Amino acid sequence: MTLDDIAAAAAAVHLTPLGGFHEDGQTTVLLGPLEPGFWAYVSKRPEFLMGAEDPLDAWSHWAITALGYVTGARPVFPFGGPPFHPFILWSLKSGEAWQSPVGLLVHKDAGLLVSYRGALIFDGEIDLPSPAARPCDSCADQPCLSACPVGALSAEGYDVPRCKAHIDVDPVCRAGCRVRTSCPVSQTYGRDPAQTAFHMEAFHPS
Repeated sequence: MTLDDIAAAAAAVHLTPLGGFHEDGQTTVLLGPLEPGFWAYVSKRPEFLMGAEDPLDAWSHWAITALGYVTGARPVFPFGGPPFHPFILWSLKSGEAWQSPVGLLVHKDAGLLVSYRGALIFDGEIDLPSPAARPCDSCADQPCLSACPVGALSAEGYDVPRCKAHIDVDPVCRAGCRVRTSCPVSQTYGRDPAQTAFHMEAFHPS
C-alpha cells in the first residue's frame, strides 16, 4: 500500500490525504475533503437527504470505515468521543499543517479552511512526502490578523463569546468566518461556500 493507493481509494468518496506521520511502527494518514467538488458530492449522500443527525459526521464515519476495509487500515475520527483522538497534535506532526498567526490550524493546501474528517492508521511505515513550508512565513500581509471586524480572533487568542455575539448580527460572518476566508491559501482551495455556511451553523446555530 502506497500513499498514491490510499489517495486513489479516498478519491472515490471525494476525500484526500491531508498529511501523515510515522509513530511506533505505524503510519497515520489524515483525511479531508477533496476539492473542488466535495460538497456537491457529500450533500447528496443519504445521510443528508434523510436528515440524519450530524450528517457530515455520519457520512464521514461510513466512508472512512469503508476505506479502512479497502485499505487494511484502522479508521479513527475527531468526533464520537470521549475519549477523543488528538487530531490537532497529529496535524502538527504531519508536516502539512501549522499554527497560524491567529492560532487556528493552517494547512498547506486548505489554508484556514482545513477540515479533518478522519484518519486511517496502517501497520508499518508508508513513504510520506517531506515536510512542506509553512505558508504564513511567506505571507507578507497576513490578512488573518485584521480580518475579524470585532477582533475576536487575533494573535492574543480567540474570544468565542465576542465571535458568537457578532455572528448574530452580521450575515457575512454567519455565512463564513472572515478570518478563515481571508487566508490567501484558503482562497485557492475551492471549497463550496455552502460547506463553509454549514460549519458556521454547526458552530453557532441560528
